[in-house]
Formats: sequence, structure tokens, C-alpha cells
Amino acid sequence: MQSPEPVVTTTGGAVRGRRHLGTTVFYDIPYATPPTGRARFQAPRPHTPWPGVRDATEPGPTAPQAKRDAFGLLNMSPFFGPGWIKGEDYLTVTVRAPEDAGPNLPVLVFVHGGGFTGGSTRAPLYDGRAFARDGVVLVTVNYRLGIPGFLHLPGAPDNRGLLDVIAALRWVRQNIGAFGGDPGNVTLCGQSAGAIIVGAVLAAAPATGLFRRAIVQSGSMDGAFTPEQAARTTHAAARALGIRPRLDAFAAVSDEQFVGIMPELAGLDLTTATHFDPLGGITPFSVVADRRPAHALSAGHGVDLLVGGNADEGNLYLAPLGLMTASTPADVNATAARTHHAPAGLVTAYRARHPQATDGELRSAILGAALFGNGTRRLADAHAATSGARTYAYEFAWRSNALHGQLGAAHTMELPFVFHTTDLPQLHGPHALLGTGSPPADLARRMHAAWTSFARSGDPGWDPYDTGRRATMRIAQDWTLTHDPRAAERQAWHH
Repeated sequence: MQSPEPVVTTTGGAVRGRRHLGTTVFYDIPYATPPTGRARFQAPRPHTPWPGVRDATEPGPTAPQAKRDAFGLLNMSPFFGPGWIKGEDYLTVTVRAPEDAGPNLPVLVFVHGGGFTGGSTRAPLYDGRAFARDGVVLVTVNYRLGIPGFLHLPGAPDNRGLLDVIAALRWVRQNIGAFGGDPGNVTLCGQSAGAIIVGAVLAAAPATGLFRRAIVQSGSMDGAFTPEQAARTTHAAARALGIRPRLDAFAAVSDEQFVGIMPELAGLDLTTATHFDPLGGITPFSVVADRRPAHALSAGHGVDLLVGGNADEGNLYLAPLGLMTASTPADVNATAARTHHAPAGLVTAYRARHPQATDGELRSAILGAALFGNGTRRLADAHAATSGARTYAYEFAWRSNALHGQLGAAHTMELPFVFHTTDLPQLHGPHALLGTGSPPADLARRMHAAWTSFARSGDPGWDPYDTGRRATMRIAQDWTLTHDPRAAERQAWHH
């Protein structure tokens, strides 16, 4: 006889999930009240309890966003998911647990990327079956994006999307025990924009005690905008909407209009007299802070940290647009000028370090360091020096042959290996993330096991990082523990 669908009681009410391939999954559980009208620009509030049993057997609404199936020639649908699935009640979590979950299992809370403007728990990459199969309760989080989530507006709290994540962590603390999870053994994990959010949560006092460990994948702890930079996006959005840059004016505008003006905000110049654009123009939204999270990190709440990035991060922003081959020396110089106070010296250092590199490869290396690598290393150093907890570092270096071999170990490439979702059909093909052929059979199993081990015990299986040796696991077909692998790059940026 088929066992009945599982029902769990949460602080908001009972929810009915479903059994799926040896796991139980509960979709679309609210952790905060629907963000509508003026409430879109307020801090999240607890959800009103519902009567009866809420159906949680199917995925629900997502945050307002434009649909993004591709970036240039690259199929990005597994990363972004279906786009905007309309519905007010989208501040929700999806919980995936072992079917016969015992008590006190480790919990992994994942915050998706997408440039602060896209993505959701419905993205195929984030299927949590492998984590549940291996005894980890996976929680994926929807949070406010774009204008409702991150627009800087006087009279409204900044970083509302980040406040959503903290609210979700509070929900986890109060409820995850009912799903078999241990509220005292929670790991907060994020990738790209999600990793920037996780870094900011590390520096946020209201999050103290809500998680025990953190994983930062391809983020940047220099990725916050100053209020001056964020105000440029605010004024540009107001001009595009034909309104004044005030809270009451934005509160009267529909989500459809917010999504509709997003193309007009692309490519804004957010460099000021005192600060470069830390995200290089790839998104007009980020966490807003007077101080970069890397500098505000005060012991990281004593949590263990696993932090790293990919060897060819910048390739994602060039290869799908044909710019790995089309880039010129002028493009290399322009990229350096947008990210460094002494661009000529930076380019000279990179050319000396990589004498055989093409202009596209040099441009990618500089862009990847500016967007992700430098901030990642600063976070690792700051955490190792001040946190009183363990720090572990990695660099993912397996190279995809997608886009005629030009994609390489680009931004987002590690995700299918972390989630052990490398068998997804939409990840394979000449214009898909993993390219043609098959990745090494053992790579996904081993990388997923390292993340699972870290969530369980705080140890991914290699030596900790310190500011002397800077031990870093290079993850490819072969795994190699290296010491300070980016020393020359760090020196080039600090000359």
C-alpha cells in the first residue's frame, strides 16, 4: 500500500508534502507575509497562520523577474528556472528531506544567484534529492529581487531581499526540527548574488546564532554598493518610470512595470569618485552598505566557512557573446580601467604572468578577479584571521568544452557538481553548461560529498586555510591541495 502523503505542522500551520524517489519534498511553504503594495518596501513580517492543511505538493510562485532562458549563445534555463510565476505568496521555502528522516539531521539552506534580479527555488539545478539521499535536509529560499528587493529608497529599509533570507533562517530555526533537521546544525550556502548575500549575512548582527556554518560560492565580499552608487540606480529607475525617486511613488507602481524597465537599467555606470563598481556593470542591484562586508566582518559570528570560486569566472560574461575571440587589447585595457586605479600596470602584470594568453583570456582573468576572486580571497583572509572558527578554501577548475571549448571553468560551472545534478539533459550539448560528452564520473560524487561533509561536521575533507599557507583545494578531474595558488594575482592587484 502507498504510504500517505506526509503532513508536517509548522508555526504557520500544517503543510502536506509528497514522497519522491526516496525523499519527501514540501514546496512553497511561506516564511513571511506576501510582499504587496507598500509592503514590498518594508521588512518581512511573519505569515498569518492558515487554517487546515496547506498543499505543498507542487512548486508555487516566484519573485517578479524577467524570463531569462539564455545568455548569448549559452542555455541558462537550468540556472534561472522558469522566470516569473505570478502569485503574491512567493516569500517561501522548499524543503527536501530523506523519506524516513530521523531527528537532528544537518541542514543546508541555499540562497540562489541571478544578479539580484532573477532565479528561484524552481531552478532545475537546485534539485535537492542528492542532499536528502545523503542525509541532509535541504532548504532553498525565494527572496525579493530587483526593485522590491534591493532598490535603495529613503524611508525604506535597505537590502530587503537580504532581510528575507534572515527571516527564512528564523523560520528554519523554529520549524526545521519537524522535518528531521537539527536547528543547531544549519549551514547557510549561496552562489553568485546568493553568495554576496551570505557574506553580508555573516556581517549582519540580526543573523547571530541562526546558522553554524557558511558556504560562499563565487561571490564577492567587495560586492556591496555604497549608498551613493545605489542612488544612481534609484534615480535611473525613477526616470524610466516617470516618477519621483520617493518611497510613496515607487509603492504605487506595479511589479509588471518594475520588471518592464529592467532593460533600461542595464549597463549603468556606478563608478564614483571614491569607488569602482564592484560588480563591473553586470547588474544594477546588490547589497547596499556603507562598508564592504569583508571589512565589516566581525569574527563571522564564529561560524565555520567554506569559500571559493571558479578558475575561469570571467568566461561566462565573454564566451557566450563571442568575446573570447573578438576582444582586443583596447578591451583588455578598458576592463582594467573599470576595475583598478592603475590599469596599465595591472595589464602589464597580467601579460607577464600569462605570456601566451589571448586578449580574451586576459580580459576574462582580470574580470573574474575583479568580480569574484579578489573579494573571495579577502573574505578567506579576514575570516581566517578573526573568526575563531575554521576556514576552508577551494578553486573549481574542471573545464567544460561548451561553446567550442571557450566556456571552461566559468561562473556557475560548479553548481551541477555541488548538487549532483550533472545528469540533467538541459545541461548537455554544445550550447549547454556542461558541453558535449560527460564530465568525469567521480567528480560530482566527490564534490557533493565534500559539501555534505562540511554541512554535517564543518570539515570538507582537506586542510584548513590560514593567512600563511592559504591552503586551497583545486577541484578538477584530479584534486590537488595547493598553497596560495593566486599569490601572483593578488600581488598584481595590490601594486
